[in-house]
Amino acid sequence: MDPTHAAPTGGLVSPAAARNAEAILAILQAHLPQYGRVLEIASGSGQHAVAFARDLPEATWIPSDPSAEARDSILAWRQDAGLPNLAAPLPLDAMDPATWPTETVQAIVCINMIHISPWSATEGLMALAGKILTRPGGLLFLYGPYREADQLLAPSNASFDADLKGRDPAWGLRDRDDVAAEARKHGLHLTLRKSMPANNIALLFRRT
Repeated sequence: MDPTHAAPTGGLVSPAAARNAEAILAILQAHLPQYGRVLEIASGSGQHAVAFARDLPEATWIPSDPSAEARDSILAWRQDAGLPNLAAPLPLDAMDPATWPTETVQAIVCINMIHISPWSATEGLMALAGKILTRPGGLLFLYGPYREADQLLAPSNASFDADLKGRDPAWGLRDRDDVAAEARKHGLHLTLRKSMPANNIALLFRRT
């Protein structure tokens, strides 16, 4: 993502999305199927959607967000980019099955949502993934900070966790093993854990 590119009219800007897009893209390029439909959950500003659709031209990128403000921003970035493989955003809420798409996809990408939402959103995400990742090898990609039993919690992540819980007691860093256990309920198994910049990690789950 070009950090010097000005936001289009109506487009929101996330500094975090600009910072982490390149590192995330490298993982996606290595592990996403070359062709197929990719559903992004909680797309936020839409900067990631544009960056990834641009550099993964053979994939159809489908952004989504429950926030109307976020969807307006995604539409602004989408119109500015003019990418033929970037779909209009869906009003998908992980906690509301009535908003879930029914079409199958080859991959689901969810960046920085799990810790800024209630646990029921993670439960919904896994149920949705189990429903629409129907083919063996279907990929669920998660990115963000987590608690891990075999890793010391970085002081910056501990402070972030306290700040999140201060804003909403239902938020906070999730335990990686709890997330993996929830995924297994829906036929998705953790196949890769990769350290990422700024004390984040990428978790890759595959449909069996």
